[in-house]
Amino acid sequence: MTKRLTVIERLASTEKDALLTDIARHSEWDRFLVEQAVLHFGEQHAAFSCNQIRDVLPDLGNGFLGAAINALRTGGIIEHTGQYVPSTSGPTHGHVISVWRLTADGHRIAHQRRQARTQQGRAAA
Repeated sequence: MTKRLTVIERLASTEKDALLTDIARHSEWDRFLVEQAVLHFGEQHAAFSCNQIRDVLPDLGNGFLGAAINALRTGGIIEHTGQYVPSTSGPTHGHVISVWRLTADGHRIAHQRRQARTQQGRAAA
């Protein structure tokens, strides 16, 4: 038997779908910026949160950073450390956010990208 959704549940679902559609409209450049920031912080620090990432990124729009982080998590690039810190973003009112670290695959990708940039720099010189 299928559960019937209440009006509130239907409206919340519609809002969520609209937000996800808006997030999906972001450019490849936005996703690239988040990915690069995550790989950089993951290589430089044992653990990091969106507080650190947000400080180095331009405004990406409501919900985009969280969605991009979730995509990196489901892609096996980062993993949750089991720790939380208070958010420094005003709109979140200090709610707790996750602390992340690179997975072995994330470290491998970060290393490969760093090497490719180094080789490109040498070739350009």
